[in-house]
Amino acid sequence: MKVITKSIWILSLVSLFTDVASEMLYPILPLYLKSIGFSVLLIGFLEGVAEAVSGLSKGYFGKLSDTNAKRVPFVQWGYLFSALSKPMMGIFSNPAWVFSARTLDRFGKGLRTGARDALLSEEATPETKGAVFGFHRSMDTLGAVIGPFLALCFLHFYPERYVLLFYIALFPGLAAVIASRFLKEKEKPPSPQKADFFGFVGYWKKSPIAYRRLAAGLLVFGVINSSDVFLLMFAKSRGLEDTEVIWMYILYNLTYALASFPVGILSDRFGLKRVLATGLFLFSGVYFGMAFATNRETFYALFILYGFYSATTEGISKALITNITDPSDAATAIGSFAGWNSIASLLASSIAGVVWFSLGPKTLFLSSAGVCLAVVVYLSVLKLERKEAVLR
Repeated sequence: MKVITKSIWILSLVSLFTDVASEMLYPILPLYLKSIGFSVLLIGFLEGVAEAVSGLSKGYFGKLSDTNAKRVPFVQWGYLFSALSKPMMGIFSNPAWVFSARTLDRFGKGLRTGARDALLSEEATPETKGAVFGFHRSMDTLGAVIGPFLALCFLHFYPERYVLLFYIALFPGLAAVIASRFLKEKEKPPSPQKADFFGFVGYWKKSPIAYRRLAAGLLVFGVINSSDVFLLMFAKSRGLEDTEVIWMYILYNLTYALASFPVGILSDRFGLKRVLATGLFLFSGVYFGMAFATNRETFYALFILYGFYSATTEGISKALITNITDPSDAATAIGSFAGWNSIASLLASSIAGVVWFSLGPKTLFLSSAGVCLAVVVYLSVLKLERKEAVLR
């Protein structure tokens, strides 16, 4: 815990409050969308567009953060936009309005992510980045445990009162905004370079070869990594009640939260790339199992395993990216990867909706598992320039 500084604590608490707000809504979002007339295809398109906006804006604002040598304003405004988007979702049930509100939430995420992760990177050394990013993911995901639990309690007393839940989610979102006011900016000289919205394309050309090799493999994975909404909908389609679906989501996030920090510490010891490949192998196993799952016990086990997958990939991939790029380009590198990954996410959720609709969920899960296994093999043989010792 000696490596966890005051700034890391603040960023982690801000993320915790934000995830309480977001994850109060996420497990009930597909239920709410279907209740107001959204089809599976439209839900897939909505999630794809929302993630595309998030990723593309991460690329631009990550570069802008590096260019201006500023982090804190991007973090503060990003969390504010996400907080305001929550009650907007419940004001009107018009599809265009729901699209706008969901997009504003993801835009806020895009605005803050590169700068926030760069702040985390600046607070760590190459030998402690796994622990730092893992701790942040643990705190962030703890909010994803609390949020669905609060939603479950609410729906127990007020069944299907989804709209009121969107209004309640505003309060933890505002708590995150208030906590972000305690962040302090570190003075750095601005860069003479300029940022443009599609700057992530230009960064790809000048980025280190190790970055491009790693990103290429992860982007292939991104094309088959559709929104978790499809997992929740599949569990629901197999006869599970709304409350059971939410409990499984809570269990997933609890596993994710408890495992992230220990996994981060282990990755500093055994290697970030090795742990990342292990996490993707778990993803393949989950999706393969999901294709044949028929009872609640299997679903619970798969969602626990899915929590370990997230713990071994989300923060680890960011720590690995910052270790193979220049520190002055940290936000740009993370944001640029997110820009490319947003395109992959748009394809993933849109394709998943089409495959589910035309060929069924079993085909979707099996094909995703197979492609993921190929990415695991690629990462296992991938040689990265060992800028830092932790790249083994």
